[in-house]
Amino acid sequence: MKLTILGCSGSFPGPASACSGYLVQGGGVNVVLDLGPGTLANLQQHISLDAIDAVVLSHAHPDHWIDLTGLETAWTYALERTGLPVYGTHQTLDKASCVIGDLAPTLDWTDIDDAHSVTVGGLELSFSPTEHYVPTLAVRVAGDGAALAYSADTGPGWSFSEFGTDIDLGLCEATNLEQDEGDGVLHLSARQAGAMARAASVGRLVLTHFLPGADLAAYRAEGEAAFGAPLDLAAIHATYDI
Repeated sequence: MKLTILGCSGSFPGPASACSGYLVQGGGVNVVLDLGPGTLANLQQHISLDAIDAVVLSHAHPDHWIDLTGLETAWTYALERTGLPVYGTHQTLDKASCVIGDLAPTLDWTDIDDAHSVTVGGLELSFSPTEHYVPTLAVRVAGDGAALAYSADTGPGWSFSEFGTDIDLGLCEATNLEQDEGDGVLHLSARQAGAMARAASVGRLVLTHFLPGADLAAYRAEGEAAFGAPLDLAAIHATYDI
């Protein structure tokens, strides 16, 4: 499999950085995980919009899905295509429908929860509810003999271990630094992300979902100290072979 970063800013886009969005390629298909603002433009530097086989949206916060609106417009009017599979929480569907209107027939929506597993080409997707302010699902993608796990947004009450211990690459939000940890904070710090990934025996760790203007050197230092090994900081258009 191959992972490409389309956006890695948390909450709102930075001057040169889109919000959360990731392209997973493997098993003969292209799957997009989240479509935050700015990601649709970046996606087209890697594949054409008619090459998308499925979209997975982790939760209803707009920084993770709002570019679905542009994708629906492109598929409807420019490509004149229908039936794009989209998987997400029912709350995300409600919000998307308020903006777009009827999603069908362009988008073929399926509500998902932790009881679902989805097959897209040669990729198997499974889900786990995280600890966040709205219903949110982490995603595990397995195929081509490898496994990727994406935390989406979560507090420290969730772990990659919900997906087992065979995660080759963990893509984990790290919105904060240790100084911002506290009761009721349902985002991870770089320290918490590193410690959680280490406990879950994640092979390789990529941190993402940084607030614009964040001190990335501090995130790396804090995360690596907790992870016990070098890690990567997500950057636009960076790619990872898994």
